[in-house]
Amino acid sequence: MSETSHLAPGASTEGLRERKRRETRDRIAETALRLFLANGFEGTTLDVIAAESGISRRTFFSYFKSKDDILLFSQDVHWRAIYADLLKTSPDVPPLDAVRDIFVKHMARYSTEEMVAIDTLMRSSATLQSRKQAFYAEQEQVLFSQLCEVWRQPERRTALRMVAMVSMGAMRLTAQTWHEQPSPRKPMAKLLRETFESLKSEL
Repeated sequence: MSETSHLAPGASTEGLRERKRRETRDRIAETALRLFLANGFEGTTLDVIAAESGISRRTFFSYFKSKDDILLFSQDVHWRAIYADLLKTSPDVPPLDAVRDIFVKHMARYSTEEMVAIDTLMRSSATLQSRKQAFYAEQEQVLFSQLCEVWRQPERRTALRMVAMVSMGAMRLTAQTWHEQPSPRKPMAKLLRETFESLKSEL
């Protein structure tokens, strides 16, 4: 019996080469984020990231095109975890409630200090800020597709698209409101829940 024959249906059949590449990419991203938080975005060079990651500068460009790409990749990892939880949701739960609870749960994993540091990083590059807006638009499309995987009735698709739109809007508004708060800032998870509650009260 082959090694892969023991895998459950749908289990990953990731090969050794793919696994090593994924592990290297994750190591670069984790190293870079640590350096960004310690030394600032502009104060961290690609050469330092490569050296600390145990790779050459040339190898770095096999995984990422720029420092901006690293931060967006880190954000993408966060969103993939959100979608993994969403796919486990019972279709008996109202979609907007499910998205709210999952968004809030994942946001609550970060301390205010961590959120301040990440927010500062994401705003330290004009190019990154521009790309972040495009990233939000992409995530709205992905969120819609994941919602359709849980709530499969074709007649619900228009409503699910609206759930994706307003949910991402709530996330963006919360991030902006939180950034503009004076210290001490309210925890973003709490602010996000309040944003969703305000949204539901107007529906």
